[in-house]
Amino acid sequence: MTSAQCSRAGCRADAEWQVIWRNPRIHSPDRRKIWVACPDHVEFLRDYLASRSFPVEVASLTPSSTS
Repeated sequence: MTSAQCSRAGCRADAEWQVIWRNPRIHSPDRRKIWVACPDHVEFLRDYLASRSFPVEVASLTPSSTS
């Protein structure tokens, strides 16, 4: 199984977190997007989305969530 790489531009580290979000102006409440993040970038990605007032949550990335 291939591990997921961090969604931060230029980062090639293995992801350990899911950053779950949506843009309420264009996404319905049931539509959510997921970025994955390494430990070094999870806060950056969460803060980037939260600063735009997007609903965002962070959850652990488990092996079953990547299949």
